[in-house]
Amino acid sequence: MKAQCEVDVLICGAGAAGLTLAIDLARRGISFRLIEKMDGPFGGSRGKGIQPRTQEVFEDLGILDRLVAAGGAYPLQRHYRDDGGYSDSDLMERNEPTPSEPYQLPLMVPQFLTEGVMRERLLELGQQPEFGCELVGIEQDADGVTARLSGPDGEQSLRVRWLVGADGGRSFVRNALGIGFPGKTLGVRAVVADVLLTGLTRDVWHCFNDGDMQRQIFLCPLAGTEMFQIQGPIPLDVDVDLGVQGLTAMVAERTGRDDIQIQSVSWASAYNMNARLANHYRVDRVFLVGDAAHIHPPTGGQGLNTSVQDAYNLGWKLAAVAQGAPDTLLDTYEEERRPVAAAMLGLATRLLDAQTRGEMRRGREVHQLDIGYPESSLALGTATAASALVAGDRAPDAPVRGAAGQSSRLFELFRGGHWTLLGYQVERGSVQPRPGLHIHVFGPHGDLFDAGGHFFDGYHPAVGDWLLVRPDGYVGAMIAAGEVARLEAYLEQVGLGRAATGHGDPFKG
Repeated sequence: MKAQCEVDVLICGAGAAGLTLAIDLARRGISFRLIEKMDGPFGGSRGKGIQPRTQEVFEDLGILDRLVAAGGAYPLQRHYRDDGGYSDSDLMERNEPTPSEPYQLPLMVPQFLTEGVMRERLLELGQQPEFGCELVGIEQDADGVTARLSGPDGEQSLRVRWLVGADGGRSFVRNALGIGFPGKTLGVRAVVADVLLTGLTRDVWHCFNDGDMQRQIFLCPLAGTEMFQIQGPIPLDVDVDLGVQGLTAMVAERTGRDDIQIQSVSWASAYNMNARLANHYRVDRVFLVGDAAHIHPPTGGQGLNTSVQDAYNLGWKLAAVAQGAPDTLLDTYEEERRPVAAAMLGLATRLLDAQTRGEMRRGREVHQLDIGYPESSLALGTATAASALVAGDRAPDAPVRGAAGQSSRLFELFRGGHWTLLGYQVERGSVQPRPGLHIHVFGPHGDLFDAGGHFFDGYHPAVGDWLLVRPDGYVGAMIAAGEVARLEAYLEQVGLGRAATGHGDPFKG
């Protein structure tokens, strides 16, 4: 007889992916432990770009305003020529926010600040990472996973329902499961370092020798800090001094200037760029998220964002199954997220190629707003003739007005751990309330009004349509009038099949 599970989920790795999953589970009341083998938080800036779609995720998790306050916008790039002159250009494609897409620009927040805000949010929810605690063994069976942990108090055994490896590119979890990690080394080695320096202004991103992989070096002022991030390619087979003297010499050699003086180095790393994708994201009760499942070049600012969205996809599914949904729901995690990572590997690699040619402009393709799951088994329904929106797409935002007269947004209605069902000029009672489902109706006698027409512009509903939005902000189902039976079957599939009967929450107990 196996021991009873002590918690529902063990999360191995307290970086951005692990913290996202922990926050999501904590706000849903799912028991977990979050462990990290390092003795303290990561101290570097590595993943500093937060893309518009991830900003939407962070809004839902309750931390976006804090992150905006902690960071800032990307500055213009200043490209220096050998003759001493320079020209300024914008790395970003800058568009104004729209009713359906409220965030249009990447936000710069050094990774250590992002993760600090996430730990603060997690603590508000009554949880925190366990640093200095390492996973050293995994055994799983039909009923759960037995994990062996090594920490300050020695080894211990922990029995859990599921284990999630968020433990980075050298993932112990992935290796223990024997999951292949095919891909390639891209033949580029680079240094990244966070430093205090004098001699450069903080109003631009200073770029020297664009396209020259022997001499290229970029010095970017890190928003929210007094530091600069140094980035540059280095030889594949030469040890590089990452201290003050070594980096000062590298900067002087590549810029041709002796007035740029590094005062201190907060964090530095030399790494080989790879593009690799795990063969599987799930083996029975064990899952991979983030860099444990995929690694790619930092070009385009995709890594941290893809990792956060892995965890955001998995979190609500683990919670649903913990509360009674069919286990098959967990199969959709790999089904939905692995193709996204494959596409991101391709994009980041193409952007790396462009950077080596001195071309660094980034457009909508890096914003991740167009990522969706239209091929997913969780996507039910087809687009109407008037709409490009299909089931599986990201659910657009829209300003709306409540029946009491106050302004709101769809994203405010979506926020939290629930599903949201939007009816357009429907009979409200035709779908019964149930735990975990918030129902809103537009039209006469409804609780919402599309005062500016933005809901209609984003969704193009027909009279009688029902639009079901998943907990992670994607359209799960688009149901026409007279097809409520299909909606009921779908709700059963995702664990929302039982309407309220007056006997309490059917998912508890």
